[in-house]
Formats: sequence, C-alpha cells, structure tokens
Amino acid sequence: MISGKADDLIVGEAGAVEAAACLFHGFSDRSRLTIVQHLALGEHRVVDLTGHLGLAQSTVSRHLACLLDCGIVTVRAQGRASVYALAQPKATLELLAAAERLLGLTGDAVVLCPRYGNAARP
Repeated sequence: MISGKADDLIVGEAGAVEAAACLFHGFSDRSRLTIVQHLALGEHRVVDLTGHLGLAQSTVSRHLACLLDCGIVTVRAQGRASVYALAQPKATLELLAAAERLLGLTGDAVVLCPRYGNAARP
C-alpha cells in the first residue's frame, strides 16, 4: 500500500509483517512442515499422511485444517476421502529451498537457539 503518507506506509508494512508472521506460523510446527514436505511430492489423503507420519488421524486432520485455513493447502473430495495438495506448489517449494539455503548459512545457530532450538525443548 503506497499512498505517499508515512503513516499509511507504516500501517501497510505492519500489515505485511503480520501476514508474513501468520504464514510462517503455518509452517512452524514440525508435523505441519512434514505434511507440507509430503504434499510437495503430490496429493495425499489423510490416511496416507497418518501412515507416513505415524500420527493419529485426528492430529493429522487438525494440522491439515490449519494449513487449509492459512491457504497453504487445498482439499478436494474423491469419493468418501478428502485429497490434499499444496495450493501454490512452486512458491512453496521455492520458500522451502530458501529456508534450506538460510539454514545452511547459519549453521547450527537455529538448532542451538536457546529460545526455539533443541535446547529450549523439554
């Protein structure tokens, strides 16, 4: 949003930052990220994902609902099953590739982070 007013620009930037934070929150859970990685290989049913992840159907469905609400995945009916796919596969793969590049550049810093890394988990 560019109107020429500094206040409007700040509000527009804040909105963009908020939207980005919400997007990254969709990817922030290990199970959701694993689901996204599986969907990068193609469409999956919930039962397929439960088998791949070793999680309960209710847990997978809850994560898929979050990803669906965020617009990261789509769903279509196939008989009695729901089939999930990435909503924007090319952009999602580009984002994941960029994350891998950034992780490679930061080394172990993210994993060792005292707030969000492995050391922060109980």
